[in-house]
Amino acid sequence: MWTVDRVRPIVTMTGSHQRTCVFGTLCINGRQFFRQYESFNQYTFRDYLKQVQKKFGKLILFIDRASQHHRSVMIKEYMKQNKDVLKVIYFPKGSPEFNAIEECWRQGKYNLLVSRYYPKFDDFKHVIANYYRTRCFKLDIVKYLSRSMS
Repeated sequence: MWTVDRVRPIVTMTGSHQRTCVFGTLCINGRQFFRQYESFNQYTFRDYLKQVQKKFGKLILFIDRASQHHRSVMIKEYMKQNKDVLKVIYFPKGSPEFNAIEECWRQGKYNLLVSRYYPKFDDFKHVIANYYRTRCFKLDIVKYLSRSMS
């Protein structure tokens, strides 16, 4: 931020504790799928898995070890019921460098949050939705996954 010399900048804040959550999937062929939810829990993750399956069909899903991804009985049951079309492989703990979607989150935070102010939370949510709907991430998924093998 640039300011006049010896003038303290004023940062406007809403004081809000509202939150939003974005789930994302990147495919090896360049297709991508993002959805925004009010919270990050077993119910929203199950809904997202259903939507991913509907869009892509049979798939191998690489995911991190967030508790919502693997500890819930509901999620375990869902994965068990869909094991013929959904294969899940977990990234090693504490290894975001293997997960290409982490780069999408990094770019999104930079492009949407750095030096930006949103007067209303709904404005911010709409900007997030538009960003992930229109942004084309050209990431080499194989490169990310092969990092875990070296």
